[in-house]
Amino acid sequence: MNLRKATTAEVPAIWTILQAAVAQRKADGSKQWQDGYPNEQTILDDIAKGYAYVLVAGEELMAYAAIIFDIEPAYEGIEGRWLTDGDYAVVHRVATAPAAKGKGIATGLFRMIEGHCLAQQVNSIKVDTNFDNIPMLKILDRLGYTYCGEVYFRGSARKAFEKVLS
Repeated sequence: MNLRKATTAEVPAIWTILQAAVAQRKADGSKQWQDGYPNEQTILDDIAKGYAYVLVAGEELMAYAAIIFDIEPAYEGIEGRWLTDGDYAVVHRVATAPAAKGKGIATGLFRMIEGHCLAQQVNSIKVDTNFDNIPMLKILDRLGYTYCGEVYFRGSARKAFEKVLS
């Protein structure tokens, strides 16, 4: 598998992956992503800013994530405390293709993101998720992310995590 930047030609496939994730969140009883976000414009904005990444197996898109090597303004007001104060990467909008479910693809995606961050000489990843996104909470726990407190996006509290890479 390969982690690489997404292209505009892949927007329809990425949108299909995100729509499936939105439907899965709803089926799981989660309120996350049930308000029209993310959408196709979100993907286009991610691509334009250089944030959009896909995990591919051959030519098949297996997962999508926005990887941001910049300050996340919402993280500045954390109710709690981050582990570090230096440079960090932010991971947003993680979604796996329905065919990838139950195959460890999301965990593999995070491991590849961690490797990518280290290659960029960034030793910290910060991420947040809804309180009711059990699959993501399990992945973060499995990979050793530390709960640091709460951050707020679009008026909602979210659980914030950090992992210091070595």
